[in-house]
Amino acid sequence: MYNPYEIREEFPILQREVYGKKLIYLDNAATTQKPLCVIEAITEAYTNVNANVHRGVHFLSQKATEQYEDARETVRAFINARHRHEVIFTRGTTESINLVAASFGESFLQSGDEVIVSTMEHHSNIVPWQLLVERIGIKLRVIPLTADTKLDVEAYRALFNEKTRFVSITHTSNVLGVTNPVKEFINIAHEHNVPVLIDGAQSVPHKKVDVQELDADFFVFSGHKIYGPTGIGVLYGKEEILNRMSPYQGGGEMIQTVRFEKTTFNELPYKFEAGTPDYVGAIALAKALDFVSAIGIENIAAHEQYLTRYALEQLKEIPAMHIFGQPDGSAISFLVGDIHPADLGTLLDRLGIAIRTGHHCAQPLIDYFGIPGTVRASFALYNTCEEVDALVAGINRVAKMFG
Repeated sequence: MYNPYEIREEFPILQREVYGKKLIYLDNAATTQKPLCVIEAITEAYTNVNANVHRGVHFLSQKATEQYEDARETVRAFINARHRHEVIFTRGTTESINLVAASFGESFLQSGDEVIVSTMEHHSNIVPWQLLVERIGIKLRVIPLTADTKLDVEAYRALFNEKTRFVSITHTSNVLGVTNPVKEFINIAHEHNVPVLIDGAQSVPHKKVDVQELDADFFVFSGHKIYGPTGIGVLYGKEEILNRMSPYQGGGEMIQTVRFEKTTFNELPYKFEAGTPDYVGAIALAKALDFVSAIGIENIAAHEQYLTRYALEQLKEIPAMHIFGQPDGSAISFLVGDIHPADLGTLLDRLGIAIRTGHHCAQPLIDYFGIPGTVRASFALYNTCEEVDALVAGINRVAKMFG
């Protein structure tokens, strides 16, 4: 086990004050803060190896290319992909899902085909498929929730028919903090020869992910949610499916030859990495993954699960507290009486406590509950029980103001 108090020293922003109060950052499901090693990796790359990758014979280009491809290998090992070329760098989870929706859709879907998503999806895993509804004429099928706000496995089974072509579901809900049994969902889909995409934006920072053990056809996540920089993310896809998919974007790097008569495309992974990549972001993401690996993802998970249990115990003691779902991850969404979430969030901010309010880019789920939004507290490896205590005290203070 590691010491979160010592780890906090690695995060410069956690030392600052907000409105004269020490910052308590509990908005980690939106984005995590960055350790010094990641910040320094960005500076180091721009200072010493800044050159376009793959395209130059000079020293800087060779070094930048080497570090970029080393970063790909770091990602491969972190999620246990079979091949390095199954790792594609994108701008984040959103672009990764859009890439699959567009390229898989163009290659394999036609009018009347069906794609399964779930009630608890982030907008990033709804809207790209809705665009295919408009462009191609596919149909979107939605996995409902059970009474205890979990995905209904039996209802999911019943959604499959001869028109089902794809499943795209979240690993861990960014609102409810519940982790779905995606291995079971994948197995069911594969019984029907249907490929599955897993949105791992909220799972990769908090638990060990092995894409081969899951047998996921696609797995996506964002760097900024696992202590890396913004604007960099990952799409993992099985080699055999990626090879059959059409390119997502055209331009440099993703080609072998270009003639006015015909263009031939590059091999994996470059077929899906058009233009100059964010090689500095990839290098810094690798540093973030190394940082997490050095601490131990199992140690991080144990700490965050303890913190979540501790927080749930404290929050449940607050009068008129309503916690949504049964969180087993590191995010807790709640409302207190009739206090609007934006009011609660604004007043907590004045106490130096950063939490999230609103629909969390999951409006269908919020509509399911019939509420305007929630307050969400989400934890990371550097959060402490004292910060949870401050959150609870802050909520009680605001609640008294509202009577």
